[in-house]
Amino acid sequence: MTTDDPRWRAFPVLRELHDQWWRARGNRLGESTRPFSRDWDQLLDDAGLISAEDRGEAQRDAKTLAGSDLVRLRCPRFRPHLIERILIPVEAEQRLAGLFGDPLASDRDTVDLATIPWEPELLFLREERVNVATQDLLAMNQFLAEHSRNRPTVPIKERSLEIFGDEKRLDALAVTALFRPGRLTLAHLRCRLVMEPLGWRRGPGPGQPVIVLENAATWDTYCRWNERSAQFSAVIYGKGMVFAEAVAGLSEIFRELGGIQPILYFGDLDPPGLEIPWRANRRAEAAGLPPVTPHAWSYQRLLELGAGREGTWEGDAVGEEALQWLGESSPPARRLFDRRRRLAQEHLSWEFLSAQPTS
Repeated sequence: MTTDDPRWRAFPVLRELHDQWWRARGNRLGESTRPFSRDWDQLLDDAGLISAEDRGEAQRDAKTLAGSDLVRLRCPRFRPHLIERILIPVEAEQRLAGLFGDPLASDRDTVDLATIPWEPELLFLREERVNVATQDLLAMNQFLAEHSRNRPTVPIKERSLEIFGDEKRLDALAVTALFRPGRLTLAHLRCRLVMEPLGWRRGPGPGQPVIVLENAATWDTYCRWNERSAQFSAVIYGKGMVFAEAVAGLSEIFRELGGIQPILYFGDLDPPGLEIPWRANRRAEAAGLPPVTPHAWSYQRLLELGAGREGTWEGDAVGEEALQWLGESSPPARRLFDRRRRLAQEHLSWEFLSAQPTS
């Protein structure tokens, strides 16, 4: 009998990790010789954990599980507060199996989906299979049967709590095959994703570009600097990877500013720091917004100021497309990365910026 806390089954990140592990190794339990591992950010995406709040909770959950030796965490060197990969040790596989078991075994044994009277939105389940527990499918079917299709649209967590008694469950299901094109949609369930709001401060220069900063300290410094230099109509806090997911929220800021403006970005010079604006740029285009472009002056000054004071990083190399996003700063950044070095944007400090000419 396992002594693991059954409440851990409610951790969305562990549930997704278990299900991926089970699909890969469940029929070969006890035969593994190497830990099963997943990229942390990709696992969060797979689990539907998009907002900074959800990702913060997932990180706390992962550290709780690591303390029990159920999982191991791999963190970048010199950035121990971040998670790079999450691993299931070979010796923990039996514990994980005992905690969850095969989530679909009882379904396969007892339920014929073709015999269930599905609502029109779920009729495709008579012919197509999805890797979702039948109890979840039945809960959504009951909601569709008992509630008007004209109900107001609400945030996804509110609807998830109503349907499942779990405010996070629908986030996790929304990234499964159940929601592929031509199948179920959040609109059918009368709900929508709510992205993390972007914090921002209006600048004294109307009609100027907006600038997005990756980290809080640099956002504060650029807000102070902008009061003097009036370069930007708004200074926006990207909050790390949140900006890549919430870039469409710029539309609300542009409405407050009275019109769409060019979007500039400045972040850390390391692979994650370039992945953020590169992803955001693709999503901005899909949302009908201007491209997200590098604030060339800031990146050039960062390369100058950080010379000889670089930090190090480990992990996957930066993608070529993300590197090319930097434009004229790409060649020196490539040389920096070839040496496995990085530059924190905080090198552009308030003391440095306050000494710059304002005209």
